[in-house]
Amino acid sequence: MKRLILLTTLFFCFINYGQELKIVDLKVQGNKKTKASFIKKIAKVKAGATLDSIAIEEDIKRIKRLPSVAHAYYQVFEAQKEGEYNVFYTIEENFTIIPSANVYTTNDDEFAFRVGLYEFNLFGQNITFGGFYQDDIYSSFGVNLRAPYLFSSKIGLAFNYQNLTTQEPVFLDTGTADYKYNNTSYELLGLYEFNFQHRVELGVNYFNEDYSYKRGATGPDVPLDFDVNKLLYKLIYEYTNLDYEFQYVSGFRSVANFQYVISTENVLPDFLIGWNDFLYYHRIGKKGNWASRLRLGLATNDDSPFAPFAVDNNLNIRGVGNTIDRGTGVIVLNTEYRHTLYDKDWFVLQSNVFVDGGSWRNPGGDFGDFGDTQNFRIYPGVGLRFMHKRIFNAIFRIDYGYGITEDSTNGFVFGIGQYF
Repeated sequence: MKRLILLTTLFFCFINYGQELKIVDLKVQGNKKTKASFIKKIAKVKAGATLDSIAIEEDIKRIKRLPSVAHAYYQVFEAQKEGEYNVFYTIEENFTIIPSANVYTTNDDEFAFRVGLYEFNLFGQNITFGGFYQDDIYSSFGVNLRAPYLFSSKIGLAFNYQNLTTQEPVFLDTGTADYKYNNTSYELLGLYEFNFQHRVELGVNYFNEDYSYKRGATGPDVPLDFDVNKLLYKLIYEYTNLDYEFQYVSGFRSVANFQYVISTENVLPDFLIGWNDFLYYHRIGKKGNWASRLRLGLATNDDSPFAPFAVDNNLNIRGVGNTIDRGTGVIVLNTEYRHTLYDKDWFVLQSNVFVDGGSWRNPGGDFGDFGDTQNFRIYPGVGLRFMHKRIFNAIFRIDYGYGITEDSTNGFVFGIGQYF
């Protein structure tokens, strides 16, 4: 981040002479698509306010988190009148119309993919809008809209629709059954940002679940086909203290997600579910970045084959396969070292060495299940990242995970964006 010697001099003057330094104007430059009015709306620094270096630093960190911004810095210049100054925020923009893709395989020839297209800076207001198509034996699609600053610098709205159809394994005492599963959902969330580091989402999701038996084991208490409407109340609380420098990230982030699901039928019980992701990033030297994610989660411990926490390639364990197990509790640690191999102009090539490990509580089980070797999985692996520094989230990743625990598989996981 660029700082001017002038700014330091000004603050020494303020300390020595007790002079109150005022901001005459906040100017935004370098932006092409992003509206200057939007940057001024979310900025803490305002024209007429007292010059405050801490507030300016917070604004720059906040602006660098925006999807439309690749990098940002500030400058301070003296205005015509003594004691008054102009603050300039200079922005290097991202290209924000971005395709998304996730592809994964395992050694049993399983293949699935999800592709999409999203605009992350709609109307120059950092509104995200787009959708996806998924092929995972069956076809699925969804549409997403997220406007975190729609009403003010603190209040926004999000709407999500999806029609998701997959083949889901259901784990019974007599064996494993395959069900065709469809979830059609409508979700509305209110978004509120308390301050620079704390925000909350609160909303409701109305959805329909349709299970159709295809093949495999059966049980006397497990229906072959059922269709049920549900109502889900959601609360998300996030603490973020991350700093971005192009491909490098440092700091800490915590995301807590709580849900209460009400069923309109007796086929599936109502349940509570909650989990917390703890993410830590640390710069190592000039080219290294260590990243870790710890997920702790619990749900109502019903003895049901439709438990909410899944073991899955794209969720938690790279190389493990598509929903190979389920549980009512989860402990997962993903840790990796990212090293920049090549960085020139707009292109970055980054290597990745990781270990994904986790364990699950069986439906109706106890906390001792977390230590059961049948529930514990460890997958080390390696990967590559191909990055464009001027396109938001333009990170094409390839990871290969190899299981070293009991009954393990191995496989590739492809995607857009870092795994976490």
